[in-house]
Order: sequence, then structure tokens, then C-alpha cells
Amino acid sequence: MSEHRSKVLILGSGPAGLTAAIYAARANLAPIVVHGMQPGGQMTITTDVENYPGFANVIQGPWLMEQMQKQAEHVGTRMMADTIVKVDLSKRPFVCTGDGGDTYVGETLIITTGASARWLGLPSEQKFRGFGVSACATCDGFFFRGKEVAVVGGGNTAVEEALYLTNHATKVTLIHRRDSLKAEKIGQKRLFENPKVKVIWDSAVDEVVGTSDPNSVTGLKVKNVKTGALSDLKVDGLFVAIGHTPNTELFRDALDMDENGYLLTKAGTTRTKIPGVFAAGDVQDHIYRQAVTAAGTGCMAALEADRFLAGQGH
Repeated sequence: MSEHRSKVLILGSGPAGLTAAIYAARANLAPIVVHGMQPGGQMTITTDVENYPGFANVIQGPWLMEQMQKQAEHVGTRMMADTIVKVDLSKRPFVCTGDGGDTYVGETLIITTGASARWLGLPSEQKFRGFGVSACATCDGFFFRGKEVAVVGGGNTAVEEALYLTNHATKVTLIHRRDSLKAEKIGQKRLFENPKVKVIWDSAVDEVVGTSDPNSVTGLKVKNVKTGALSDLKVDGLFVAIGHTPNTELFRDALDMDENGYLLTKAGTTRTKIPGVFAAGDVQDHIYRQAVTAAGTGCMAALEADRFLAGQGH
């Protein structure tokens, strides 16, 4: 069992964590990034990326994260593969413990553990994820120009995704397992007034149907939850909008969160309630959830950590 020390300890290796690492390393703070089960975060399950600034042609999510990691390492970041199972934020330096017993000690801590999209849990959904099944309309809606798509969900996210998709798709079908939506009334009004939108009530997706070579979605089997009746719906894509779960369980007793588990930071900053602990990216942002906004807050966190350390005489 080893101990690894750094002035800046970063948990998570998506756009927020790696951008924080690049800035911290360039400030000669020799950061350590601990990446868990999914190095690169949600971007590694995002195939085509067209909205990250700086690339005229479509790039691949995994490739972009690989480039960010190489850049972070090139300027002096140490990457550690481990899964953190315990954190002690009661005093500085902060101590995080990996599942193998190694400890990671940081004078400052930047939390960029991200959020995970909630999925329906269907094998067919898994098969077509990234090939017609998505959890992000703003990321992937563009690929469905002139096509027909379905959205699953009944909250604000589902309504927002459905309305966004009307900018690209010819028809958007919202599938909801109840007979009314939970979304805010103003969003519902816009949804119901949009001629491109159709709503299927009291229903759930039973299966995603498609072709294997190449992998592409051709339709859905939709089940009425009251009668059990199955029907076929022809679509080219499915957007799952049943929410995200922030990866914050580790910090439940130590940091303030909102009712959905997102870490709370002081407005306009990445500071949490504990001096020296910062949060960036999707772990504290449930509104924008884009790679570029995550990277922006990662930059902010590193600059704030640097200032914090300077104030402490480091």
C-alpha cells in the first residue's frame, strides 16, 4: 500500500478533471489525477463530437479525451488508475483512499467525478447506445436532421430534449409511463403546441429494434403499462431523458448537495463549503452538461486552487 501526495489532487478524468490538471500542472503544482472505472468520463461513450470548439471536422469523444490526457501528462500531471472508496475532508491535507488501500493526499482537492445518465436498462438499449440511442439531444440531435425520433421521460429534461429535437427531426414522439407530465407548465404548453410533437401516454419502451450491420435503430416496441399491449413505432433514434445521477455518494456526509445530489458551489466559483475543496463539471452542473462547460469549470477550479495555495503560503 502506497501513499501519493500532491498539492492538487483531482478525482475524475473527464473534460473538467483533465482541464484542471492541465492548468494546475502549468502552475507547477504537479497534480495527481485519480481516474476510476471510466477514464475520460461520459465522453468515452460519445462517438461523434461536432460541438467542441477548435475542430472543423467531426471528432471522436474517446480520441478527444485521449488528447486531453496526453496534454495533461505532457505538462506534468500524474495519472493514477484507482477507485476511491473513502474520503476524509475533516482536515487538511485531505485524504482519499483507493479500493486497494493506497492513499492519495492533497493540499487541495478538485472533485470532477461527473454524472451518469440514467438508462432504461434494456439489453437492446445497450446494443444501440451510440448508434441511435443517446442520452443527450444537444450532443447528438444534429445527426437526426430530417429523421423521426422518440424521447422517453416526463420531466423538464424530457420536454427540453423533445423541443430541442424539433429543430432537427421531422417528428418527435414523447413516450411517458404516466398520463401527465412532471415538467413545468410553460414547457408543457410549448411541447403540446408544437406540431412536430406527439405524446404516447401510459407507455414504456419494451425493446429497441434495429439492424446489426451497421448498427442502427429502425424502431421501438412500445408497451402500454395499463393494458400490456405492444405496438410498433418507427423511429431512427431514441433519446433517453429520465435524468442523470451525479457521482457524489462519497461526499454525502462531507459536502452540501442539492436535492438531486449535485454538489453545491458558491455562485460564480467552484468553491464548496470546505476551504480548499472545489467541484467542477457535471458533478455540480445539472443545467448545461457539455464538455466545453465542464472544461471551463475545470479551468476555474485549478485557478482557484492555485490562489488558495498561494494564500496558504505554498
